[in-house]
Amino acid sequence: MKYRFILALAAALPWGLVAQDAPQPQLPTAPSAIKYAPPASAATTAPQANAGSAGATQNNATPGARIQPDGGAKPPAGNPTAKSGTGAAAGDTAAGGVDESLPVIRKRVDEVNVVFTVTDKREHFVKDLTQSDFRVVDDNKPALSIQSFSRQTNLPLRVGLLIDASNSVRDRFKFEQEAAIEFLNQIVRPGSDRAFVIGFDTTPELTQDFTDNTEALSHGVRMLRAGGGTAMYDAIYFACRDKLMKADKGVIATRRAIILLSDGEDNQSRVSREEAIEMAQRAEVIIYAISTNTSGLKLRGDKVLERFADQTGGKAFFPFKIEDVANAFTEISDELRSQYAISYKPADFLADGKYRKIEIIADNKKYRVRARKGYYAPTQ
Repeated sequence: MKYRFILALAAALPWGLVAQDAPQPQLPTAPSAIKYAPPASAATTAPQANAGSAGATQNNATPGARIQPDGGAKPPAGNPTAKSGTGAAAGDTAAGGVDESLPVIRKRVDEVNVVFTVTDKREHFVKDLTQSDFRVVDDNKPALSIQSFSRQTNLPLRVGLLIDASNSVRDRFKFEQEAAIEFLNQIVRPGSDRAFVIGFDTTPELTQDFTDNTEALSHGVRMLRAGGGTAMYDAIYFACRDKLMKADKGVIATRRAIILLSDGEDNQSRVSREEAIEMAQRAEVIIYAISTNTSGLKLRGDKVLERFADQTGGKAFFPFKIEDVANAFTEISDELRSQYAISYKPADFLADGKYRKIEIIADNKKYRVRARKGYYAPTQ
């Protein structure tokens, strides 16, 4: 009997070793925000929208395709726990290396990078301050040390333009499209910046992937047609997790931003508002929101837009007239070239995955600092 048991154990040993060495599935980036994981077959990637743009991000979303918040196809009813798959992200140049003309960022686990804006009481940008003009508080404790400080006026941009294409904006949709196109023409510098376009009604729709080609971006905006419900939270969640989080991550220093054009109402999303905010914070994305509400009153949706902007270090704009939408785009363009960047080491830092609050304080009480409210510590 013992002899048979030893033979059975010896025969099973190689299989046990194989199982032990098999790669374990990766945890999702934001566990609290994952409701429907993409099926394993969704890992196939689409060709880059602009093959001539170095470092373009590949993704399993094809321009013009409807996107679910998980980045893949919607699972069948009654099967919300489909196996997860991982999309591929390419941050390399056509030659397979990093563009040496761009600043390279090496981020330590225990260092935090924050981009912030400083304005005076009249909302004018203050651009000539130094490191000694600020104090950094992390998790209610002064930062252990400041690793770097700089004025950022020329950092490459990675911008997602998210346009509400639901029925609620139908009457002013055409003008908003043209204002968005003019913004892209002003902000995107060929060879340096890249942007993508997502329209959302019942589901998000990627009409143009990352590119520095303004004509392609304009075409992506004009492809949008108004109609349907509103899944704004899903659109923000997808743009942050599947696009901006993967854009040149750990390769070059970039500034990631979402320009959100919407009335702030949502009636179709599968993720919540707070889950979308969490994903934006994990992806280190600044959200600028332009309200399409022209009633003259601050409605519930406007307060939602304010929360997205406030939590990520951006700003919400409320044009009184539809013509003022273009002015809001211009102000966002100016702000993206008028910011500071600071890198610091927190005190009592733990790589425990928990949320930590950030506060950057200007010594001069006349100045107002806008920065993201916090971040999630890594787990490694």
